[in-house]
Amino acid sequence: MPPAFSHRSSRRTFLVASTVGFAGLRFGTPRAAASPAPQVPARRRARSTILFFLCGGASHIDTWDMKPDAPREYRGPFNPIRTSAPDIRLCEHLPCLARHAHHLAVVRSVTDYGRATGDHHAGYYYNLTGHPPDRTFRTMGNDRRPEPTDWPFMGSVVGSRMPVHPSLPQIVTLPHKPSRAPYTRPGQFAARLGVDHDPFYIYGQVDKPLEFTTPALTLQSGVTPSRLAARRELLTSLETSRRNLDDIASVGNFSHTQHKAFSLLGSTSAAQALDIALEPDHTRKRYGETINGMSLLMARRLVEAGVPFVTVFWKENEKLASQCKSAGGWDTHGNNFNCLKDHLLPEFDQGFSALVEDLHGRDLLDETLLLVTSEMGRKPRIGDSRSGGIDGAGRDHWTACMSVLFAGGGIQGGTTVGATDRLAEYPSDRPVGPEDIAKTVYYAMGIKDLQAVDLQGRPFSLLQEGQPLVDLF
Repeated sequence: MPPAFSHRSSRRTFLVASTVGFAGLRFGTPRAAASPAPQVPARRRARSTILFFLCGGASHIDTWDMKPDAPREYRGPFNPIRTSAPDIRLCEHLPCLARHAHHLAVVRSVTDYGRATGDHHAGYYYNLTGHPPDRTFRTMGNDRRPEPTDWPFMGSVVGSRMPVHPSLPQIVTLPHKPSRAPYTRPGQFAARLGVDHDPFYIYGQVDKPLEFTTPALTLQSGVTPSRLAARRELLTSLETSRRNLDDIASVGNFSHTQHKAFSLLGSTSAAQALDIALEPDHTRKRYGETINGMSLLMARRLVEAGVPFVTVFWKENEKLASQCKSAGGWDTHGNNFNCLKDHLLPEFDQGFSALVEDLHGRDLLDETLLLVTSEMGRKPRIGDSRSGGIDGAGRDHWTACMSVLFAGGGIQGGTTVGATDRLAEYPSDRPVGPEDIAKTVYYAMGIKDLQAVDLQGRPFSLLQEGQPLVDLF
């Protein structure tokens, strides 16, 4: 498949431009397709998507695909509870979400078809792009870096196809960029679609959950609007000189980024949308004043302001790393049940249930698609040899099966798709791949055209495989 990038666009340029954070802001109309995409039934499209990605690999068997009749060495100590939807049972440690299950659709049979590698990089890539990882993920594992010829993040595809927001980015990611450099996760960038469609990043910290920073939009102390204008003039002069030395395509990308930066710096609506302090105390408390709860509240503010695609990557708490034999997130190699019960599930339950409730109360749920996913599931049989085996009470990686949640955006709530066997190891009914999940997002957003044109003028499909789960709508 021909890459969308010019052969002169270097990997270093791609990574640097992605780091700047403005490349997700769209500048101009997407390149026209050579042939129309297959038609799908007409329906009212969602206006925005919020993707909540549970970094580390969330345990499906301990959350929304419980197996109470399985042997104890599989099912663990948690029990399912009834919910507001007769066909949905959730973990007992998700009581708030249980009251809103009538808004949820649970897809329980998501599988990698044996195409992933079992490591985090491949899991991110497959579930964020809908494309199976190539052989470099097998040969390099978690050393595989993002490349400009990668397939694009689904959020970048959505942002590139939606009408341009007058004052805000098309695609926003918060509260961090997984994972800590140099192990940046592939799949979260626009890649061959072009760095103009990379996400704009907003950053937060675990110990300062009410403070978000947008370094590229922050004026240093003492910088007045007049000084900002002078800097812009100087930057223009420097750009003109640099064009004689640097690659034209690369400079063009940075030029777009810089011009949009200055526009955003002067935008009152952008500043207001990013100011979570404007929310009343009771709303912040409903979400839970944690970094992940506040990130979900920020996501609601952004879609309310019309941003087409917002991603919340679960922010790990490093204080839990040794306890859970993980990075402090959902990668529970050890002490799985205590980590879930005492930390992960309560924070998720409060924040995500508040998001569903809040969007519904504001009449925004029907036009906002919610997707909860992860890079993999967890091994149903308890015990990971790397953390004490059975006594360590952890769950290893498991890519053969996982679950995802949908809500809003025209989804029929209270429904389930697919099923797993009695041990939650493999799909037993209607296997679904990450490509089908991505296509479902595109379908919900009314995106029919997945054709693009590379810099040599050759058309290619952004995602050929997969079918949308149209019966969810």
